[in-house]
This record gives sequence, C-alpha cells and structure tokens, in this order.
Amino acid sequence: MTNRPRIVFMGTPEFAVGVLQRLVEDGQQIVGVITAADKPAGRGRKLRSSAVKQYALEQGFPILQPTNLKDETFLQELKSWKADLQVVVAFRMLPETVWKYPEMGTFNLHASLLPQYRGAAPINWAIINGEEVSGVTTFFIDEKIDTGAIIASAQINLDEDETAGSLHDKLMELGADLVVKTVGRIAAGDAIPKPQPEIPDIRKAPKLTPDNTRIDWQKDPMTIDSLVRGLCPYPAAWSELVQGNDRLKVKIYRGRFQPEEHQLKTGLIRLEKKALG
Repeated sequence: MTNRPRIVFMGTPEFAVGVLQRLVEDGQQIVGVITAADKPAGRGRKLRSSAVKQYALEQGFPILQPTNLKDETFLQELKSWKADLQVVVAFRMLPETVWKYPEMGTFNLHASLLPQYRGAAPINWAIINGEEVSGVTTFFIDEKIDTGAIIASAQINLDEDETAGSLHDKLMELGADLVVKTVGRIAAGDAIPKPQPEIPDIRKAPKLTPDNTRIDWQKDPMTIDSLVRGLCPYPAAWSELVQGNDRLKVKIYRGRFQPEEHQLKTGLIRLEKKALG
C-alpha cells in the first residue's frame, strides 16, 4: 500500500468543504464522496445540492447520496470504491457496516476539544457557554456519538467578540490542517489513538431549537451577549416583539450593552433612532 491511501470523504455543509479542499490540495487520493440527498429549498422549493456535492462535482469525484446507509445497493457501490480510509466531517451517524469497512478505519473531525461538546452544535455552545478556548479533534468512529478514541487535537483561543460565524471559519481552517496531518499519521502507521478521558464536568452540544435559542431577558447581560454571539449568523437568537395584538418573532444578530438607569420592565424592546433598545 502506498503512502497515499484511497480515501472516501463524507460530509455535507460548507465546513466540510474546507476540509475536502485541503485534502485535494495536499494531493490525497479521493476516490469518492458521500453527502446528503438534495433537498427542496427557497420559495420555489427547488432541489438544492449540499455544499460538498457542489465542490465534488467541480472536482469530478464520484458521488453517492444515500437516504439509507444500510441499503445493500449503497453498500455495494461504496465497497466498489475500494477505500483504505474514510474521513467524515459534519455528516450523520454511520452504521457499523460502514465505519468498520476500510482497513485503515474511519475517522471523524469534530469541532470541539473532545470529550467536551459532543453533539450537533459544538461551535455554537462553546460561545454560548462563555468558553475561552475551543478547538478540533480527530477520532476513530465507534458505535456511539463522538465517543471514539482520539487521534489528534488542536486548540485556539476565542476572542471576546467571537461569533459562531467567525469561530466556524477558524475551526474549518484548523480542522483542515488537522485532518491532513491525521491522514498522514494513519498512512505512516504512526497514529496511536487514545480513549477519551473520563471527566466529571462534560458539557454537551445538543441540537439548536426554538426553545434553547430564545433570549431570556431575566438572565445577566453577559449570558445574553454570549447567546447572541453564539447563534450569529445562524440560526440567530430571537425574542418576541409585541405590538398591540401582534406578536412578532424578532431575530437578533448582534448587540451592545450600555449601563443605564430606568424604570422600564425587563425585556421591553424600544425603537430609538432606528435602533432597538
């Protein structure tokens, strides 16, 4: 086997594109790409391809878009690519028949310093919870979510005004470098995975919902600020604006806190000189 293993890449959003592009630039041998099925989007509900699919088409890679990862036809097509290694970035949970298939294994890039922030939205929750440090981790996939043995990690400090958008871009770059290094270590036989440590205070990164993205104006200003930044630009923190009998859902992307004495009710939104206050 050469030092350039045959790689199948699995991913869907823009975050994964940055990693796949770095693998291509590094000269890695990508033999196929697996991504989500096209979905209706926009007012016209036209089918829209994932960011990974669009990039893969530009590169001329073979593409599979299975809806059922246990389907025999899909499994046969996957095995026909004869992958040595599978790289997963922002995809979905894989069945054992898929992640156990390649000789070199299947590893995932996760946008946190595992075991902290296992789950769907690690970038957002790191900021929401006021973390000062974040990072990325590569690990071999096992039967649970984000619990596999760690291969490598890298960390960065968060800025005071960090947003989910800015951290996304930083971790995409950091993660792309780490994935290339991880592929090299695995190919050279130098990867020594270590079980994730058992620590008492593990913070999770659950899916973002209308309930956990709504602003609670009873919270302290720093907590609210962290929530707004941690959800900017997507899906955005929100609150309710009441105008007479109308209740409007207002998305808030950025805010600035200014100490002020007043007798107004907490959570009241005022319009002052084209700004909400």
